[in-house]
Amino acid sequence: MVTLAAAGLVVAGAILLLAGAAISIYGVALLGLVLGGGAGYLVAPQVGLEAATATAGAVVVGAVIGLLVTYLLLSAAVGTMALIVGSYVGMAAVSAALDPGPGLVLVGGLAVGMAAALLGTIFKRTTMVFITAFLGAALASRSITPATLETARDDFTLDPLLFDLANPLFVALVVLGLLSQFGLFKLGYVGTLVSKLPGASVLRDRERSAE
Repeated sequence: MVTLAAAGLVVAGAILLLAGAAISIYGVALLGLVLGGGAGYLVAPQVGLEAATATAGAVVVGAVIGLLVTYLLLSAAVGTMALIVGSYVGMAAVSAALDPGPGLVLVGGLAVGMAAALLGTIFKRTTMVFITAFLGAALASRSITPATLETARDDFTLDPLLFDLANPLFVALVVLGLLSQFGLFKLGYVGTLVSKLPGASVLRDRERSAE
């Protein structure tokens, strides 16, 4: 049975996947909302919020904080989210490729995350395309589900969320997302519409900022 939460994650994933960077600040805000809500859900039990209503409240607070941070600090938010998503990608890749201990997984993840954050400060738009395509594919393919989030929350570990990056459906969706988003930027009328959205002047690659 598909729950409302599961359906919501898939819908949010599809939006991020197909147009996360193309919809400018709205895509950044949606990414911040998803990351903030997820963080609130994972942290809630660790601060004594066990009841369902308390957990729901933590998710809402986390989502609102994520939304506000991305709106108020848009330029820095891209780099920060690149650090978070990049670290997650790195941990998943190291875990799948090497089957190492948790320490090496964390170090590998942070190394990838810091590289992604650096790229995010220079190539904001391109970085947003990649991180929204990745996270969108993970949600849309149901590689990340409410069940895996619940397990990660209860055990307070990311292991249940480190899915197989070679999953054919996930890889196909990432490719689809990249083609969709880069394709949208190539369409003249879409570029004109996007340029009128709030935050469009910030969400650019540095070498194009003078255009």
